[in-house]
Amino acid sequence: MRSGSRNEPSNEMTLDLAGNNKLLTDTRLEDRDMVPLCQTLANSTYVSRLDLRYNNITDEGAKHLGKLIEVSVSLRFLNVMCNDIGPDGAEHIARGLHTNETLTELKVNGNKIGNKGGMMFASALQINTGVEQLDLGDADLGTESVIALATILHYNKFLKALNVNRPLLFTHQEETTVHMANMLKVNTTLREIHLQKYDMRDFGAERLVETLQENIALSYLDLSCNRITRDGAKHLSKLLKKNTPLQVLDLGFNRIEDDGAIYLSEALKHFNTNLHTLVLTHNCIRGNGLVAVADAMKTNSTLYSVFIWGNELEESACVAFNDLIESARLDTEQTDVQPYVVDGRVYLSELSHGIRRHYYWTPSYGPDVEKKKDDLLL
Repeated sequence: MRSGSRNEPSNEMTLDLAGNNKLLTDTRLEDRDMVPLCQTLANSTYVSRLDLRYNNITDEGAKHLGKLIEVSVSLRFLNVMCNDIGPDGAEHIARGLHTNETLTELKVNGNKIGNKGGMMFASALQINTGVEQLDLGDADLGTESVIALATILHYNKFLKALNVNRPLLFTHQEETTVHMANMLKVNTTLREIHLQKYDMRDFGAERLVETLQENIALSYLDLSCNRITRDGAKHLSKLLKKNTPLQVLDLGFNRIEDDGAIYLSEALKHFNTNLHTLVLTHNCIRGNGLVAVADAMKTNSTLYSVFIWGNELEESACVAFNDLIESARLDTEQTDVQPYVVDGRVYLSELSHGIRRHYYWTPSYGPDVEKKKDDLLL
């Protein structure tokens, strides 16, 4: 339980009941615990943030949470990630959003709400005008619900961040990517979108680039864990050349190789002045591609955070990034590698850094607690 943190007014309180935080509790909350909890919070005017992640809440408990959302006048943040909530429970929570006017951030990721649950949240976004951040990642969404969310966001002018990671798609035509691309062409509100594990290929990346060139709002694009190759990276380099508002581009765990890294580097070196974070981890990039990225940083003054671990760290790449770090052009807090020397040869070791380190785990003490507060939206 925390009161008056730096991110909230002193008269508001965070109720932290995360089941994986052993410093707070040795037990996980059950459905029966939701009854007294929700009854108490229904009359509360000062609890603004409720964290229930990693508990044993099922559809029955979600029913009470849905009623709490309906009547609460103070709740602004609700996190129920990684519980046992299914489609019926998602429906109760989504219906609560129909009348709620205070909730701005909702995390349901890691619950198996399925296609039905996704459709319920899409329906809620037609009515709700308060939710700004919605996380439905790893929730077994289907093709229909993803398309429904994309369709609603043609008109919803309030949502700023959306996570639809790892939907269950049984097609190779990339219809969902096309719908998301068409939405991003006209949406002027969305700042952050996560399309991780989306089975996206170069065709999908090309469709996104075509529409994002006209987008005036998106600043964070997560395309990690897809099937984008050097051809997709070439299309994305065209987007960087247009110098759109994009500030964070996550391409981790794709396969862009040297050619893809060189395409991106050329755009960053000569054209782009807005991107500040680039993630290229685990992309089969060798020395030439990584050296090109390092060279781009020497010219580009706005790119300050680059993540490259998991590639082929040949000696030329190690030397290039060692020079960046020694010259203070690249801070070790803004990358995931650190140089060291053995027998006169430079190597790179891994640092436990990343732009979404605290997505699935909760720091309880130490400097990571403060870092978590500064994380991006989702």
